[in-house]
Amino acid sequence: MKIVVIGGSGLIGSKLASRLRERGHDALAASPSTGVNSITREGLAEAMLGADTVVDVSNSPSFEDKPVMEFFDRSSRNLLAASKAAGVSHYVALSIVGLERLPDSGYLRAKQAQENLIKQAGIPYSLLRATQFFEFLPAIVAGGTEGDTIRLSSAHFQPIASDDVVAALTDVVLGAPLNGTTEVGGPERDGMDTFARRYLAAQGDRRTVIGDPSARYFGAVLTDQSLTTGPGARIGAITLETWLKRAAQAA
Repeated sequence: MKIVVIGGSGLIGSKLASRLRERGHDALAASPSTGVNSITREGLAEAMLGADTVVDVSNSPSFEDKPVMEFFDRSSRNLLAASKAAGVSHYVALSIVGLERLPDSGYLRAKQAQENLIKQAGIPYSLLRATQFFEFLPAIVAGGTEGDTIRLSSAHFQPIASDDVVAALTDVVLGAPLNGTTEVGGPERDGMDTFARRYLAAQGDRRTVIGDPSARYFGAVLTDQSLTTGPGARIGAITLETWLKRAAQAA
């Protein structure tokens, strides 16, 4: 089966393409670096030739409200049109748990607009919503840094290892279209500030983390339900400690 992975040179896309090849599939890792651009449409029609499934794990280069909405709108419209023209029978996209609960976030509004375009396109589809990745913890910490302290939301979130996301995404890609949405999240729920403390302690970083219920994440104030999975979600197996050990060994 030919599977086109849009965003195939990124964190999730590169791992997904590799895993699909290990399963015996023809996985094309498509990205601007390989001559396939979902914004300009360069190489898009050629990449789609003979494709059975398209997987969109691409991301916007900007997280600001207007550019991120423009990216997901234009990219999704181009990808869906090319997929329909090529007769693609399964369109899969990676999305984010809780996006409809955080309308103040321009990034999450853009992801919801992407989901809506996919649902309305008339192509059999599957949406996998994932919680935040452990790999994003450094950026989360940086976003909350104020001098020598770090101020982050104390609301619960449920981070997950990218390897667990790829495992779940592989099963969705190789399964029948859901024509709906499913979720995957990490094995632990705790405050964003608490995860940050654990991450920094493992790095030997002694900076103070302040838990603040009003601290914003991508422009939104969180509750314990904002970024956590609902009933029936798939739960990953890799804990923060296991991920940290693996990351240290790979360094």
